[in-house]
Amino acid sequence: MLLAGDIGGTKTILALFSLDSGTLDPLEEASYPSSEYGSLEEIVADFIGTAGYSIGRASIGIAGPVSQGRVATTNLPWDITESGLARTLNIPEVKFLNDLKAIAYAVPHLKSSDLHTLNTGEGKDHESLAVIAPGTGLGEAFLTWSNDRYLAHPSEGGHADFAPATPEERELLGYLQERSDSVSVESVCSGRGIPNIYSFFKDTGGFEESVWLKESLADVTDPTPVIINAATDKDRRCLLCKATLEMFVSILGSEAGNLALKVMATGGVFVGGGIPPRIVPTLEAGSFMKAFTGKGRMQTIMKKIPVHVILNPRTALIGAACYGLGLDKC
Repeated sequence: MLLAGDIGGTKTILALFSLDSGTLDPLEEASYPSSEYGSLEEIVADFIGTAGYSIGRASIGIAGPVSQGRVATTNLPWDITESGLARTLNIPEVKFLNDLKAIAYAVPHLKSSDLHTLNTGEGKDHESLAVIAPGTGLGEAFLTWSNDRYLAHPSEGGHADFAPATPEERELLGYLQERSDSVSVESVCSGRGIPNIYSFFKDTGGFEESVWLKESLADVTDPTPVIINAATDKDRRCLLCKATLEMFVSILGSEAGNLALKVMATGGVFVGGGIPPRIVPTLEAGSFMKAFTGKGRMQTIMKKIPVHVILNPRTALIGAACYGLGLDKC
């Protein structure tokens, strides 16, 4: 059996696939709240014990840089190794890959029903592809064509410096620089970043925080879902939250365009992560593509790049399974 995993700061998804069948249909699958466990070994042990199968190989996508089989997870206090997981749980072969690399491996296998197109563009076969995924953090990756397949490449682009594109975003940068030595793109373009934008508008933008919203935020450990829901609620929409979400979308569009330029992703840009599928109407409203294409002399090229939102929440898991089953030869 192949154990495939998608390890994120918020949740961990594990699934079992048959190595003999080579298909992407899981035999067992389960989701766990990552922060409630002290280690990945604990989660995997629970899953294996419940499933009752013998594992021959593990392929696991993890949010964090992978180096020589070791990962210090970006948004979890875990330091894990391939050899340690293999030894502790008696799994003959364990491979870690960056979670965005896992998503990238899945991209060529996605169906039209897994995607929502923001820009049809003029993409061609075998041209470079880019993946940007705001979830708990911000992940970035890309794919290049080599001989008969796509090769996936990870990056830590989400930790690059935030480059404001508007006067208001410059004010946001100054506001955050007063509170932190470093302001990365992830600081404003992720689940962790949305509360930073919210605080900026609340403190400096002339928006009043309503009593009901303040009470809602006081009862949660993660304010991002509350802010997004308040921004998109047609019956009780919050202007403070609406401004927050609109700036987030504009920053995401700008960074997606930056990534597309850096890797010449003329084959297409795929917007993944947990947040975009929940805000498709806001992404369609115009500010995302305006920021994406607003690259001066490169505007003509940018308008031709296809842009898709990945709707399938299991994409990283599918990519890890592709890698483990040898289906990464797309």
